[in-house]
Amino acid sequence: MLDINNTALVLIDAQGKLAHLMHDAQPLIKGLQTMVQAAKLLDIPVLWAEQLPHKLGATIPELARFLEGDRAIHKSCFSCAANSDFQDILQHSGRQQLLVIGIEAHICVMQSVLAFLSQGYEVHLISDAIGARFPHNKIAAIARCEKAGAIISTCEMALFELMREADHPQFKAVQGLIK
Repeated sequence: MLDINNTALVLIDAQGKLAHLMHDAQPLIKGLQTMVQAAKLLDIPVLWAEQLPHKLGATIPELARFLEGDRAIHKSCFSCAANSDFQDILQHSGRQQLLVIGIEAHICVMQSVLAFLSQGYEVHLISDAIGARFPHNKIAAIARCEKAGAIISTCEMALFELMREADHPQFKAVQGLIK
């Protein structure tokens, strides 16, 4: 089970025009927003990566507004785990359970998940907060990540698992994000 004190959120490459080209872009963006806002409410660290932002653009404003005070980790490698700045911040967090969200599912998300798994992290791939331009790529990425050992979850599953009970101090606020 997810442990709120051992979990970090990994947001991968929700940038520029590409984010809006994803299949079912609006539900995807809603899932990304839900996870980022909930992480902030639950004091879960957010590790935020951008792939070549000078070429692909910055993180979409719909998400960036919730990330004020945080710093994006710029990368050129597809896997977040191959970026030394990202690795340093992840190791410094001390968190061993990772909620992974972002785009594109079959490239940067999948390669990051596979690398995190190989490094011994417990990875929860949030299926309604990852996207690809074509549905078959997302389906294939989820299948490959699951076969490699990732736990497939959803925004609602993961957030309620983290809070454990309706008496959690942030329950109503997080529930409001999901509705």
